[in-house]
This record gives sequence, structure tokens and C-alpha cells, in this order.
Amino acid sequence: MEPSLFVAEGRLWRNDDAQFRVFDPWSLIWQPADALPAGARAITAEAALAELAAANRIRRLPVAVIGPREPVGDQEAVAAAIGAAIASLGLVLLTGGKGGVMAAASRGAAESGGLVLGYVPDEDWRMANPHVAVPLATGIGPVRNALIARACPVLIAVGGGYGTLSEIAYGLHFDKLVLTIADAPVVDGAVICRDVADIRARVARRMLALDGPL
Repeated sequence: MEPSLFVAEGRLWRNDDAQFRVFDPWSLIWQPADALPAGARAITAEAALAELAAANRIRRLPVAVIGPREPVGDQEAVAAAIGAAIASLGLVLLTGGKGGVMAAASRGAAESGGLVLGYVPDEDWRMANPHVAVPLATGIGPVRNALIARACPVLIAVGGGYGTLSEIAYGLHFDKLVLTIADAPVVDGAVICRDVADIRARVARRMLALDGPL
């Protein structure tokens, strides 16, 4: 059964079959609570996450969008929409910092007011796409894929080939939530998503630790 979420006294609460808990937005942990405060209002996970982020009351772990430098079909448009969705939740986007799906997601997030980080494989941070606000030059080439997977609780694959497949594998190995869309590689353990709305909802639940600890 889905937990019911509420906002009260500037904090997020949940009710699991009359078992109340309150969310610590800095440790990202649910803690036991005696009762729901008076005046609590019901809220969705997506709205709750956006409210906490807008008030700067939550630690913002990054969400990764991964995919090819040469997207096909609607992959670029899907990546841009996902970047915008991540920004709308008040989350930080992390990509590999280069072109294609990475640039499209970065553009979507940046144009929606989001913060974009990029783990650039090159030694020069200037090699990042122009939508990356915080370029991090790793100088380690494709090995940076492991850094992306380690850093993010959620990885979203939009299309992709062998490079994306390696990031998916790293993500699953590190017990991260891996979401796929737009003909991304099919891998056991990764969740195939219907559309961007499905991705947005799943990301919100994960970042609020509703499916287990982060």
C-alpha cells in the first residue's frame, strides 16, 4: 500500500497504516513520529520534493541522465524533457558533460532554471557542453562513467550503446535505481519507463527515500 504524504510545520510526514514518520531532509531518512500534526495537508511526492527544494530545505543529491553522443529519433527531445523534469523537481542534473543526449538533457534542465553538473572525461573543463554550469574535468576518459553511477541515486538512460550500457551496469552494480526510455539497452534490473511523467514520478519517490534508504 502506498504511504500517504503530508506537509505540516514545514516538514514532510508519512502515514503507513497508522505508523507515522517524519522526513529528515538533510540525512534523507524517515524517522518515527508519534502523530501527525494538526493542520497537515496531503501532498504528492513530486510536489513535496519541489517544495522542499524551493525552500532550500533538502540535501540535493544529483540525478544522472546518460545516453549517446549521437542520438537518433526522438531521443534528443526526450532527453531535453527529462532534464526539464529534473529541474522542475528542484534537483541537480549530472551528465557526462558532452554532446548528444548529455547536451540535450543539460539544455532542458538549464532552460528550466536547474543546476547542471558535468563529469567531463577530458582534462580541460572547457570541453563541456555550454549548458553545464559546473564542469568537472576528470581527465580519466570513459572511466568517468563509474563516477557518474556512484554519485547518483538515480540514473536515467535515454537510448545508448556500449558506453551507456556500461553506465547502466555500474548503476545496477552500485544498487542504484536505473530507469530507461527511448530504446535504451534492456538490462535485467533496469526499469523501462512509459514516458517522462513516469520517470518524474519514480525519481521523486526515490529521492524522498519512499522505496527504501538512499
